[in-house]
Amino acid sequence: MSEKPRIIGLDFGTRRIGVAISDALGLTAQPLTTLINREERVCEEIASLVHTHQAAYIVMGLPLHMNGSEGEKVREARAFGERLAGRAGVRVEYIDERLTTAAIQRMLRETRLSGPKKRQMTDKLAAVLILQTWMDSRR
Repeated sequence: MSEKPRIIGLDFGTRRIGVAISDALGLTAQPLTTLINREERVCEEIASLVHTHQAAYIVMGLPLHMNGSEGEKVREARAFGERLAGRAGVRVEYIDERLTTAAIQRMLRETRLSGPKKRQMTDKLAAVLILQTWMDSRR
């Protein structure tokens, strides 16, 4: 099998952003890091990750309402995605992320992680689930 371009997955939040990356074969998503969302600085940090890992594009979760409609959080996420695309020089695609964080939180309930570590793990794993869902839908 030949290597495919890497893809960065993001779980966008106003406080933290979970980051995941695809493997070299484009089959699985793995957690990368959790970043503190400090406006333009975080765009620079993600752009640096895109260039370091030679990612072809970014997949970002959209926090749609349960009925599928878009609210203020979606507008914030899209505005961030547009700024990020310009800064990183790659396309940003979006995917529905409803219930992603809730699913990860259910999985982590049984762990012995502390509050801050659990929040960081939740953000990274949500990014993994967003990216893996997107990759699976493209096969």
